[in-house]
Amino acid sequence: MSDMTFERMIRQMTPAIYDSLKQAVALRKWPDGRRLTAEQTELCLEAVIRYEHENNVPEELRVGYLQQRTCGSASSGTDVPPELAGLARDASRD
Repeated sequence: MSDMTFERMIRQMTPAIYDSLKQAVALRKWPDGRRLTAEQTELCLEAVIRYEHENNVPEELRVGYLQQRTCGSASSGTDVPPELAGLARDASRD
């Protein structure tokens, strides 16, 4: 697919097509159940990311978004004990 064709496709993509491509990437399957090839997955993911950028999709709704958290952060509302956060030292190995 040439760059001009890809660019035009992004500009003409509807929200329904975007949602369908996003779901296809997440499931690695087309809506009819056929599996995406590695190349199809890569192209669909690129199209989804470009669509999100071009259409100013809020960051928290974008594909791959991870909410930034810190252990014991007051903003999270919960304190995470160090042993659950993977920060505890194993004293038995000293």
